Amino acid sequence: MVPIPTTHKGRNFLRVSDFEADDIKTILEHAQRLKTRQRERIPHRLLEDRTLALIFEKPSTRTRVSFEVGMAQLGGTALDLQQSGLQLGTSESLRDTAMVLSRYVDGIVFRTHDQASLDELALHAEVPVINGLTNVHHPCQALADLMTIKERFDSLDTVHVTFLGDGNNNVCHSLIEACAAMGMSLVVGSPAGYEPAEEIRQNAAATAALTGATIGYVGNPREAAKGADVLYTDVWTSMGKEDETARRRADFALFGLDKAIVDEASERAIVMHCLPAHVGEEVTEDVLYGERSAVWDQAENRLHAQKALLTLIIR
Repeated sequence: MVPIPTTHKGRNFLRVSDFEADDIKTILEHAQRLKTRQRERIPHRLLEDRTLALIFEKPSTRTRVSFEVGMAQLGGTALDLQQSGLQLGTSESLRDTAMVLSRYVDGIVFRTHDQASLDELALHAEVPVINGLTNVHHPCQALADLMTIKERFDSLDTVHVTFLGDGNNNVCHSLIEACAAMGMSLVVGSPAGYEPAEEIRQNAAATAALTGATIGYVGNPREAAKGADVLYTDVWTSMGKEDETARRRADFALFGLDKAIVDEASERAIVMHCLPAHVGEEVTEDVLYGERSAVWDQAENRLHAQKALLTLIIR
C-alpha cells in the first residue's frame, strides 16, 4: 500500500503559496510513487468511495481529463458538473452551492474566471477546494512543472528556470510562487507592460528571502534565456483576452521560443509549455516537438501530481 501522510487532510489548494516547501516536497514524492505504480499497473485505490465535483466555467483538456482519470485510478468518482447544468450564478449563490455540495462530495475542483469567486466558494465549503485555474493562479500546473523539472534534473534548487512571454498570467504567477517556495532560480522575460502582478512579485520576494530563491525580471528575451536549464513559455493570449490577439502578437514578436533562443540556454536545457500551444507564435514546431522538449512529460505529470494532491487532502 502506498503510504499517505495525514497532516494535509481537509486543506484547500487555491494558490501555490497555500503550501510550504515541505508540503510541496511531500506532494512531489507521493506523485512519483503513484506514477511508478500507475505505469506498472499496480492498483492504488486510495480514494475508494470518495467523490470529487468538477465545476468548469472555462474550457479544459488537461485539467478536466487528469482529474477524472485520476479519481478513477484512485478508486473514486469524479462528477463533471457543467455550469449550464447548475444553478450557480443564476438562482443560487456561490455560498449556497458550496454548502450543498459539501453535503454530497468529498472535494471540489473549481475552474473559474475570478480568483475572488474561487476564494468565496472555498470560504463556505466544508470539503477541500482545489483551484482548477483562475485568471490569477494555476497551482496544479505548477505542481506538474516542479515534478517534471525534478525528474529531469533530480533536484530543484540547482536548476535555473526562465519563463518567456506574458508574465502577468496565471501560469507565470504560479511558477513564480513555486520557484520562490522551493529556493529556485527564476527569470521572467516579458515585454514592458506584461510584467507579473505587483502583489505576486512582492510576496515572492518575501518568500525568496527565507528560502534563498532568486527571482528576476528582464525585458530582453535573449538575456533572460542565457544559461537557462528550463525554457518555459505559454500562449501569448490567454482565455478571455482574445480581442487583444493582434496587439499581443506584435508586442511579443521577439519572445517566441525558437532555436536561436534555445541556443542561448545551457547545454542541458529542456523546453516546457503548459499547453495548448500556438505553433509559430510563442514556440516553433521544431522546438515544441524537438529532442529538448519535456512538454509531453509535463502534460502527463498533471495526472500524477493531482492524484498525489487528492490523496493528501481528501479525508
